[in-house]
Amino acid sequence: MRALVAVAIKELHQIVRDRRTLAILLFFPAFMLLLYGYALNFDIRNVRIAVQDLDRSTESRELVSAFVNSGYFDLVGYLDADAEVERLVNRNESRALLVVPARFGTDVTNRRPTTVQVIIDGDNANTASTVMGYAQAIVAEFSTEILLAASATGGAGARVPLVTLEPRIWYNPQLRSTLFLVPGLIAFIAMITAVVSTALSVVREKERGTMEQIRMSPIGSVAFILGKTLPYLALSFAAALLILFTARILFDLPMRGSVPLLWGAILLFLVGAQGQGLLISTIANSQQLAFQVALLSSFLPTFILSGFVFPLSSMPMPIQVISHIVPARYFLVALRAIVLKGAGIEAFWEQLVALAIFATVTLGLTALRLRKEWS
Repeated sequence: MRALVAVAIKELHQIVRDRRTLAILLFFPAFMLLLYGYALNFDIRNVRIAVQDLDRSTESRELVSAFVNSGYFDLVGYLDADAEVERLVNRNESRALLVVPARFGTDVTNRRPTTVQVIIDGDNANTASTVMGYAQAIVAEFSTEILLAASATGGAGARVPLVTLEPRIWYNPQLRSTLFLVPGLIAFIAMITAVVSTALSVVREKERGTMEQIRMSPIGSVAFILGKTLPYLALSFAAALLILFTARILFDLPMRGSVPLLWGAILLFLVGAQGQGLLISTIANSQQLAFQVALLSSFLPTFILSGFVFPLSSMPMPIQVISHIVPARYFLVALRAIVLKGAGIEAFWEQLVALAIFATVTLGLTALRLRKEWS
């Protein structure tokens, strides 16, 4: 027991001296609990909905208020032209559209059955199913309240619902979860492979002792970074295309947009991912540490904070702010817009700009760190 206590005391002193290990053991679990405890949320809220009110009556405004006051929908505005509907959905500015037909108020007042339509973006099958359920429940409750009010005033009751809902799912009418999961898996796999493979490249030179030879050679930091990046970029790009080809064959993934535009988005995403891996490799001193940091910084954020599985709109605002530094968030929007919606670059150019900024920042920081080490 005396020897056991002596070893335990020695190890405790060692842990206290190593502040990094102490911080990881004490604070990192609490940080992960707070971050992902709030981020992991299967509830679908704050669904952005637009309204095309062709009736503009008191009854139609009451129906819109029922959607907004339910707590599940956020009104983004009213639309007049059908062309605006596709633009809003393709740009992810609205996930649903409520269409109120003309003479809606007259039909409700005269107790004639009428139908309203809800158009839902189906690129996320789980969210679309939930939104459709919310809309059906709200319309059914609205119809019931009108019938109860009519009965209370001595009006005749109806044997069928007064207001019914006609849902329409865009881009994924069958609500196949595969069409939602496969693009996310493409981003997930490409991110991990690109970051991890590149993160080990510079560290490998450090462990082999060849970094000093490279530092003394007439190779600049920019040329060194490009030389380290291009081979892995070619391999990662080929792997991404292989995943897309396999998804089309095995899972019937559609390809409704421009193929060159898709290739450009993939290349931009991979350049940023490899920039992240190179930056990690300049900080870490061993391949083991580089692998752990690369896996941690690519696996969890891409899986949880990119919109791959959990909708970002349902997360607390601080978590949504943190998600803006996750490149897969922007790549997923562009990938689904091209593959599922067939949208042009005007629908997601902001996402491409964000990916370009991320790639520039990561590669720039890597070059600065290497230049500082070599000077």
